Amino acid sequence: MLGASLGSSGDLFSHLWQTVLPTYIANTFWLSVWVVLLSLCFGVPAALLVSQTNLWSQKVLRWALLLPLAMPAYLVAYLYTDLFDYAGPVQRTLRAWFGWESARDYWFFDLRTLGGAAFVLALVLFPYVYMLTRTALEQQDKHLLRAGRSLGLSVKQTLWKIALPLARPAIMVAASLVMMETIADFATVQYFAVNTLTTAIYDTWLGYGDMAAANALASVLLLFVLFAVVAEQRSRAGQRHQSGRPNTSPDVYALSVSQQVVANLFCWTLVLLGFGLPFFLLIQMAVDYADLSQLGALAEIGLLTLEVSAIAATVAVLVSLTLALFQRFYPRKTNNLPVQISGFGYAVPGTVLAMALMATFGPLDHWINDAAVAFELSKPGLVLSGTSFAIIFAFVVRFAAISNGTVTAGIAKIPHSVDKAPASLGAGLLHTLRRVHIPLLKNSIIVAWLLVFVEAMKELPAVLLLRPFNFETLSTFIYQLISDEQLEQGAIGAIFIVLFGLIPIIWLNKDKQ
Repeated sequence: MLGASLGSSGDLFSHLWQTVLPTYIANTFWLSVWVVLLSLCFGVPAALLVSQTNLWSQKVLRWALLLPLAMPAYLVAYLYTDLFDYAGPVQRTLRAWFGWESARDYWFFDLRTLGGAAFVLALVLFPYVYMLTRTALEQQDKHLLRAGRSLGLSVKQTLWKIALPLARPAIMVAASLVMMETIADFATVQYFAVNTLTTAIYDTWLGYGDMAAANALASVLLLFVLFAVVAEQRSRAGQRHQSGRPNTSPDVYALSVSQQVVANLFCWTLVLLGFGLPFFLLIQMAVDYADLSQLGALAEIGLLTLEVSAIAATVAVLVSLTLALFQRFYPRKTNNLPVQISGFGYAVPGTVLAMALMATFGPLDHWINDAAVAFELSKPGLVLSGTSFAIIFAFVVRFAAISNGTVTAGIAKIPHSVDKAPASLGAGLLHTLRRVHIPLLKNSIIVAWLLVFVEAMKELPAVLLLRPFNFETLSTFIYQLISDEQLEQGAIGAIFIVLFGLIPIIWLNKDKQ
């Protein structure tokens, strides 16, 4: 991609820099900042309430606060815009109640702004902050918190001065994930007409037809990603907070009745706005506008989506298993590099990844066809960049880090003595893996597969740019309907994506009910 950007004449890039590019960069920066801040304001208090207090609905909220992860941000953007726009039911009802005749008679917030985009993205991304912060708080050594209380600190002071600083590494990791997801977002910001570097890349390539300039813009976007990753790592470099054998027995802080009401209202509002209300609106659309004649086309697109996502998830899990087991059975300092390198793709936005793959697969396709002609064979065509291979490859690169983390965590729980016991009985390595390690890793493999599968189903920017002609997935199909203000026609497909997104959440929490 970097090499392809050098082929740009510089005219279009120079024109963009002199006109709109500074605004795109500023929008990207401020959007990321606001989404991270809002996600922290939503996720950190929710994690504290669920993990540190006697919240009334704690058992339900523990998993319910993860539900917004199943809801694509562009769906929430469309549904809320349709609900709160001037012609939407909320403003129509207000005008009927108060006798207002036009927008000049009253003030109402506008979602189609940078602030609206930040709010919508934060609603679906704050579960990253909540999940990692809650886990960090639950794994803290409670002796440290009790020591603070014995020294005269109040409950609030203990949480503010001890618990949250201890959880800071996890919070920073979550903030970096939210920032990278925000930078990678395409459909939400485009629908809200908030021009960012991601939309600039898309418009430069497909609008102006200048792939070299688009690659140059993608290189600029990579600088934002690099900044996010380096800032996150530097922020927690050398930190050692937890004791070797922490006491994680729960120490629950009692809330008063008024505090219980406020805390429950806060948490359930997040669940309602991030998942409950959008899902209800989708069901209402499906009931009111479902057309049985469209189910055939929708089923065909759905089956293709399932096929591509399943292949990508299977390949990603096989790669993760191979690399993680290699690292386990051949423990050398350099043998962890393959796992680390294969996880780099998660930090790369889907639009940038698509540009990189096109810059790579396009010349390779031409080379393959030229080689076929040289050997007097028929041209195979665009076998890499013109088929679903590029999409599957992008999914594996983009989401390998998810699979790596899940499989590696599962392997770390297996005692090293298990590796040696079968060998002492004469079993070979392959036999040991098949009869011992793979069965022990079954849950980790299933979770990794489900996570990659769901993320592949929801991925939009990479598919938009890499898909061949007449190739649709549920995400691109719904995106086209949203662009045409016709989501009602694809509400069933949107519900299908959301329901599949719920599977990993249910699976991860089935043992914690």
